[in-house]
Order: sequence, then C-alpha cells, then structure tokens
Amino acid sequence: MNKKLFQFLFYFSLVAFIFVSCDKMDDVETPVNGNEYLVEAEFQFAIPKTVIDFTIAAGSLEYPQLSEIGDLIQSGVEVYKITYQTTFDGETVNASGVVAIPDVDGVYPVLSYQNGTNTEHSKAPSVDSDNQLFQILEMMGSTGFIISLPDYLGFGESDDMFHPYLHRESTVQTVTDMLEAVREFIDDEDDISLSNDLYLTGYSQGGWSTMQVQQAIEANAAFPYNLKASACSAGPYNLTTLNEYVVGLEEYPQPYFLAYIFNSYLQLNLTTPINTVFQEPYADRITTMFNGNTSGADLNAELTTTIADLFTPEYLAGWNTEVNYAEVLSMLEENSVPLFVPTVPTMLMHGTADTYVPPIVAEEKYAEFIAGGASPNQVIYVPLEGLDHTGGILPAGVASIVWFLEMENGAM
Repeated sequence: MNKKLFQFLFYFSLVAFIFVSCDKMDDVETPVNGNEYLVEAEFQFAIPKTVIDFTIAAGSLEYPQLSEIGDLIQSGVEVYKITYQTTFDGETVNASGVVAIPDVDGVYPVLSYQNGTNTEHSKAPSVDSDNQLFQILEMMGSTGFIISLPDYLGFGESDDMFHPYLHRESTVQTVTDMLEAVREFIDDEDDISLSNDLYLTGYSQGGWSTMQVQQAIEANAAFPYNLKASACSAGPYNLTTLNEYVVGLEEYPQPYFLAYIFNSYLQLNLTTPINTVFQEPYADRITTMFNGNTSGADLNAELTTTIADLFTPEYLAGWNTEVNYAEVLSMLEENSVPLFVPTVPTMLMHGTADTYVPPIVAEEKYAEFIAGGASPNQVIYVPLEGLDHTGGILPAGVASIVWFLEMENGAM
C-alpha cells in the first residue's frame, strides 16, 4: 500500500471509530409492499455531516483533490441495506446492496459504484459496514448523490450460490435491477426523490462491470435512467487481451484472478476439462477453493505465480488456436465488453505500473472508441502515472467523483 493511501486511511480510521461507536443504531427494517424489485430496506447507520467534513478535510492533506469535494458537502447521509429481486439462469434470486442517501430533503441523481474483485462473503458492501472504501463512497452521498453499491451475485443475500465472476449477462442484470430497486426505495421516501440522472463508476472488476453496464444501458433506449457519464478504472475490458498478456509472462502476481475466472466459467457450463488448462496440483484445487471464506492472498498461496507451472504447455501454446480450447476462447470473447461507441462522457483511468491488469487493456479500448468515431473531448484516457493496481484505487475514485460533481454543478 502506498504511503499516501496509508496515511489517508489512518486519518479515516480515527473518524470511522468515532461515528461507528457513536452513531451505530439498531437495524430498522422498512416495510416494502407492492414493488417489482425491492424486497426489503434495512437501516444500517447514519454518518453526520460533521464527521464527513472532518474526514474529507483530513484526507485533503494528502489528496488535495478532495478539497474540491469538501467545498460541496451539503449534508450527512443515511445508509441502508436493500434486498431486491433479480434473475439468474432463468430463476428469480434475491440479491442485495447498499444505498446511501443524503439526510437533507431534495432531488438527487444516482451514482452507482461497482466494487473490485472479492472472494470473501464477509467483504461484501452490505456485510462489511466497517470497510473504509465503502464508507468513503457512502459519504459521497453528502455531495448530492444517492449512492448505490451492489453486492453482486454470490454475496450478501445470495451468498448461497457461486459468484459468476466476470460474467457479462448476470453482472448487467444484477446492477441494473438494483438501480430499479433503488428507484422503488426512493419512491417510498417522503422528502427524497430522483432526478433520473445516473453516473456509473468502478475499479478493477468494477471498472469492467461499469463499462458492461454502460454499454447495455446505451443500447437500451427504454432504460428509465438518463445516463450522464461513466468512469471506468483498471478494468479487464478485453479478456482475450488479458489472457494473451498473462500467458506471455514468466510470473503473474495474482494467479487467483485466473483461477477465479475459470472456476466461474466452469459453473456457467464450460465443459473444457480443467486439467487441460491448469497443471496439477492446481487443477484439482481450483474447483473447491472459492468457498466464500478465503482471501485472495490465501488463494494465491494455494497456487503459483510461475506461469509455466500454473498452465499446461498445451494451453500456453494453443489457447487461441487449438480446437480443444475453442470453448474457453469463446467464453473470454463473450464476456469481454462488446464493441460500441460511447454516447455519454466516458473516462478511462489506469495505473501505468499496474501488473495485475495491464494498461494495454485500457489503451486498446480507448483506441477502439476513438477509431469508432468517439470524440477525444467526450472519451478521455487518464494514465495514473506510477501507480500500481492497489495504489490507483483511491486516486481513481476521487477523480471520478470530482469529475461527476463538475458536471452536476455546470463546470463542464
């Protein structure tokens, strides 16, 4: 973790202790009747404006961009867990997420944040109420947004099923159905209403999820929200590009990412035998290691960072040419972001020192957008100089919020 991020989180942890200790309340369930999506809303806690002011001021010492946010704080926030209905594989599933709303009456746009790769049930947004990143995002409701943080399938209310990791169809369905549930939740509030404007952002898996949702919304003229802008950071938008990058390495620091993808696709009916892709003993481990209780670091310890030991020689030599791997290649292509040209302002951010998801994935997508006719004034690529995958999380998040606020306040 870089020094600035550590210092900011140190300041934040002091403030978080204050508000969690003083403002945590008994859960209050909000009865929900007659809705198509929303099943239940459960109050979690409130964050007073004074705490948000202090947190942003402390963080501004290391991240001056936060001062722009500090000037626009209007209120405290109330944080809820919501349960809603979505569909997966033709069946109705209860999913969940977090909604943070300003505690001042008004008409507000929605900001949906899609979180990064997670393997632990205890780390889902609706479960991990002490998570510092999620609390910072919830606080951003104080600047005039309704914040939506989906758990994804396999977490929260749906943690009895596997997580369909980097699966386009279910991700889009889960995120957009939560946005429908947020609409129903706000309709039940007396003095808070929606402007219908929507902003999308996310990092890593969340950057990929954000772009997938953006493409789907832009292709659906009937979607009830007015998408205003999208900020996608460090996402593996093209999974074949990511795979080509990885198999060309000697060492890859996050092998559990690769195992997570393959385990997900196996449960999504991929029939390619796992031991034709991964070598033993890893092939045998992968199908049981994603149990919702094991961290990414511990999963990595069960694998190897040496690519020649992780994958079979046959896969390394023929993953994109041999018929035995045609189904794997097809799954990677189907779950990459489809070709499209954004019609709303779109920002891509990526750390130049990212070794988990290489910057070439974002550079390739940006070039594709421009070649398709997007204006460089509308589609922006921002390299995060010198930042690795972890170090880019907070700077990308801050930049996204500041950019959205500039649009909301007419500065663009």
